[in-house]
Amino acid sequence: MAVGLLTAALAIAAHAMAQGAAPPGAAAASLSVLAITAGAVAANTNRTADARVLFALLAVGQLVAHVMLTVAGHTHCAASGGAPAAAMLAAHAVALVVGVALIAAGDRLCRAVTSALRAWSAKLPGVLATAAAAAVTAGDQPLRSTLLLAVSVPRRGPPVSLAR
Repeated sequence: MAVGLLTAALAIAAHAMAQGAAPPGAAAASLSVLAITAGAVAANTNRTADARVLFALLAVGQLVAHVMLTVAGHTHCAASGGAPAAAMLAAHAVALVVGVALIAAGDRLCRAVTSALRAWSAKLPGVLATAAAAAVTAGDQPLRSTLLLAVSVPRRGPPVSLAR
């Protein structure tokens, strides 16, 4: 999921800085589809703990986002006030390296937290077993469902005026 979100966020932020405005609605919608697709691919890839795989996924996502925004009418030439090609390429490379480092660090942190929670919860069955042993006794009042059923039973028979 982080791969998809980072792909779209980097594309929107970088191209908004280069052009001075956020991408138009159709381009933003197509970037949303790209983000969902990149996130789904990353979620179904077995080796995403490897930084090289993360880098490849993010790089392909950035390339596809770049092509999508170019097709949508985004310009990159320095004459239009955009960033030079070398500066843009360097910014993308730095963003990819930082993104991979952040995702990998988040993955390691998530693994450490879940293993700590797993170790802590292993001590809980004794505590939970004593809580589950509490006895529940029947009350002296009938169940509410029984009372509602008794009230809702119709009285069968003809109306009094027709019985005479």
